[in-house]
Amino acid sequence: MAGEVMIELRGMAKRFTLHDRTAELPVVADVDLVVRAGECVVLEGPSGAGKSSIIRAIYGNYLISAGHVRLRGATGMIDLAAASAQEIMTLRRMTMGYVSQFLRALPRLSAIEVVATPLLEMGVPREAAFERAGACLERLRLPRNLWPLPPVTFSGGEQQRVNIARGLVHPYPILLLDEPTAALDQRNREIVADTIDEAVGRGAAVLGIFHDREVRDRVATRRVDIIRFRARRPTEHRRRAAGQGTST
Repeated sequence: MAGEVMIELRGMAKRFTLHDRTAELPVVADVDLVVRAGECVVLEGPSGAGKSSIIRAIYGNYLISAGHVRLRGATGMIDLAAASAQEIMTLRRMTMGYVSQFLRALPRLSAIEVVATPLLEMGVPREAAFERAGACLERLRLPRNLWPLPPVTFSGGEQQRVNIARGLVHPYPILLLDEPTAALDQRNREIVADTIDEAVGRGAAVLGIFHDREVRDRVATRRVDIIRFRARRPTEHRRRAAGQGTST
């Protein structure tokens, strides 16, 4: 259903505990954010503001420190704060496509196996899964002679194309994109932008981070500056108390 809420963050906060457990490092606080079907919401803000932390919290890589992260799954809205590990894994397998800045895959897997793996985990027959994986790699212009090879041997741009193909091989209802066009040339950036436009057109809810201004301007249907969600750091508290202010 077009316009249906797919991602909902309410009062979400993330703090990291330092290794010696003597202090906490706050990253974001009081994050209120909604992403609906058929829109591409772009997170904006300076480096270190917490954009990637928000994406990773939605995917379940980070436990949140407060608030709620709700995602629409097959049975309705699921609150990750109360979800079981099995529910989170099901959301990842069936609902969320995720493209991070770096490819993480088992070294022994070939490029086409890496891309086909999400489909195989869904129960798609092997032949059909590999056919769809090949079509994605073809579209992203990864040479066929590289498909049987492990991506660990590839260049950064080649690895990122495998990464993107894996994240987009299935028409996921939710797409999380953390710098998907990093290390890509102009032509492949255009192909990725085309793919994002198509996903939005079919009703996917897309949440992304794009430092590439041209791609960002093209795909964004809405922008959210997260600087207002940035948690005040302990040093900032001390500076304000001393009347020194903070740098911008």
